[in-house]
Amino acid sequence: MSRVSSILPDEAVFDDFKRQCLATDNWQNKYDSNGMQVWIEVRAVNKGNNVPKVHKMKCKMIIKDVSAATMFDVLHDSKYRKKWDLTMQESFDIARLSANADVGYYSWRCPIPLKNRDVVTLRSWQVTDDEYIMVNFSVKHPKYPPRSDLVRAVSIQTGYYIKATGPKSCTFTYLSQADPKGSLPKWVVNKASQVLAPKVMKSVHKAGQEYSNWKSQNSPDLKPWLHPEQNTLPMMDPAELSIQRADSLENVDESSKLDVNEGEDSS
Repeated sequence: MSRVSSILPDEAVFDDFKRQCLATDNWQNKYDSNGMQVWIEVRAVNKGNNVPKVHKMKCKMIIKDVSAATMFDVLHDSKYRKKWDLTMQESFDIARLSANADVGYYSWRCPIPLKNRDVVTLRSWQVTDDEYIMVNFSVKHPKYPPRSDLVRAVSIQTGYYIKATGPKSCTFTYLSQADPKGSLPKWVVNKASQVLAPKVMKSVHKAGQEYSNWKSQNSPDLKPWLHPEQNTLPMMDPAELSIQRADSLENVDESSKLDVNEGEDSS
């Protein structure tokens, strides 16, 4: 597909991501209620390395009142995201890499005393008649290095698999393995992700319910993620990017920005 750089996801990447979203073997169900399920990947214990790792987690939601196409639009529409993503601090697309791939920046607010996070990711997507797949992973961009006032998080692999089940219904699956970095213990990260995922999914669903009305009043025909000819972002050579590894970023003391006492919260 691309002779320029192998960093761009190919067909095998999308196929593997879909397989993971649909798989149940080696996945443990942690939550199942009201059309929402949360799973974590079960991995073989490596006795030679007792360092806890962040889990690969997925959350599946059955949506009965919003089309797969609309949910896909919601994920892409950066202007609309400002309306529903209350944790977002800053978000913008940086450049195009191909007709179905771009690189972007996103930062979000974390509860005190945690420092806010940011991430630079390469995002790529694939659309068929009844399926929508979006995957992203962290990259190093020469013009957007880690900032001193934020903790640079790492998306090892994150994405969405949306499958239409009818004209106004779909299954919506979010899969992620991400390291927020900082000094948070990995077990805390893993536990928090299982609790937060359903809340985030419900927010995205609500955003989907309200998107058509909003979009009808905000450039209704502008969808560059579906129509590349509408994209006005500058082109960038993918070879200028490299994969951001979690272990190449130092852990940052969470309390360095705030005057708080060290120690665990007893609550």
